[in-house]
Amino acid sequence: MSGGTVRERRLGAAAVTGTAVAAAGVAVGGWTFVADATTRAAANRWALVTGATLCYVVGFLAYHVDADRPAAAAAPPNLVTITRGLLYAAAAGFLVVPPSSVAGPVGTGASPPAVRWAPALCYGAGVTLDFADGRLARRTERTTPLGTKLDHAFDTLGFLVAPLVGVAWGRLPSAYLSLSAARYVYRAGTAWRRRRGRPVGDLPESRVRRPLAALQMAFITVALTPLLPAAVVHPAALVVVVPSLATFVRDYLAVTGRLDG
Repeated sequence: MSGGTVRERRLGAAAVTGTAVAAAGVAVGGWTFVADATTRAAANRWALVTGATLCYVVGFLAYHVDADRPAAAAAPPNLVTITRGLLYAAAAGFLVVPPSSVAGPVGTGASPPAVRWAPALCYGAGVTLDFADGRLARRTERTTPLGTKLDHAFDTLGFLVAPLVGVAWGRLPSAYLSLSAARYVYRAGTAWRRRRGRPVGDLPESRVRRPLAALQMAFITVALTPLLPAAVVHPAALVVVVPSLATFVRDYLAVTGRLDG
């Protein structure tokens, strides 16, 4: 084993270890925040869900770190992407701490403002970093296979946990979860075809796929904030989700040869 290879493996291991330490920091800091703002019982529930999601983030990185040069895990763009995963994990915990279940400090029946804003801030910060990591990778010419895997995995994680929190908090209609399910249905469908030996083509280029994803991310962030009443957000969600669902259907028809890309 060359010295360079040893150094790269050490950098990869350091990145995984650093991510684990950062995850522990998120868990401890988040528990303290939720406990101070609400109750220890609520904080324990938050820590249970967030802890499981943090384990997924660290485990995914550790499992895929050898998919590229191990040192790629320590590249700045990938560290930004990993931070996104940690932020989405923090947001996931609020799935079991809905505002209606925690009374504010004056017994009003509403959760403290800090808690009501926390999911939107965590998810919104992750969305902001989503635009930064790809640009940073291209600018520094450090686009890597590992970075692509992390980006896709944490995009999917965000699109899963944030809508779930939105539904649990009454901020989004349950029908909006069809967007989260669409990603898994698409992957399951293509995997089923491959197992049966049926052809699966390349995903066609699309000028609307990325803008629609950005639209959904921005909409989810706004929906999670207490700025707009649910009576406004719910019907808007049903309108906004349609183009993205149509894109998933189009992509599946294209890769299965039923539609020209």
